[in-house]
Amino acid sequence: MTKPVTTLEFDILDEEHRQIHLHLVELQALARRLLQADPTDADRQLAARIEAFFSETSRKHHMREEETIFPALLKTADEALTHVLRSLRQDHGFIEENWIVLGPQLRAVAEGNHWVDPDELLHNLEVFTELCMSHIEREERLIYPQAKAHQQAEPSGQ
Repeated sequence: MTKPVTTLEFDILDEEHRQIHLHLVELQALARRLLQADPTDADRQLAARIEAFFSETSRKHHMREEETIFPALLKTADEALTHVLRSLRQDHGFIEENWIVLGPQLRAVAEGNHWVDPDELLHNLEVFTELCMSHIEREERLIYPQAKAHQQAEPSGQ
């Protein structure tokens, strides 16, 4: 039996989505600044903070979804929902693959290395941002409401 997800846990997941969005906006602005000039100390600090967030918090967020939200919904007989969940799991893998390319670029900026091509960084960031935002939109529009409804329908759900 899957452990019920509390309202607080949903609130945390929602807040992490807001943080992901905020960090992507900050990262877009940073990448655009780097097209014009070398990074400042503030830019390097921002790059370090964003890199740490996506390397830690964002990865843990995806694991938490796959361990708490997805299992109960996969047990339903709803084929369309199962298809969306499988697609979201695949997205987690694609996000991770993109981060494996983008993370070291951002870490290099944070460490003051100059090998990062700003145009390439911006391109990689645009791909990463689109993937993350479309993923979050599907979770918030389709999966989180379904998970909350499913939990309320179960006798032990809250």
